[in-house]
Amino acid sequence: MSVINISKDNFAGEVLRSDRPVLLDFWAPWCGPCRMVGPILDEIARERTDIKVGKINVDEQPELAGQFGVMGIPTMVVVKDGTVVNQAAGARPKSQILALL
Repeated sequence: MSVINISKDNFAGEVLRSDRPVLLDFWAPWCGPCRMVGPILDEIARERTDIKVGKINVDEQPELAGQFGVMGIPTMVVVKDGTVVNQAAGARPKSQILALL
């Protein structure tokens, strides 16, 4: 599966009502650490069919970033059954991102 671009328009359907855990990446195109994490998330999305991986551009979706209290990027948030179960800020290696799940 590929990474899904999440916006306020598809947030409820793709995240809150998802039948699988969702790993959200809050990012921006100008953020160097975000660009380092991007390929790792693409890889996780391809390898793990039991989860969804979504990206939220904080410049385009400031309401969603505010809703999750995102103060710095990249920030990764894990949502299961509509509830935040884990959250971490900063670029991380693949093993640490997978550990969030």
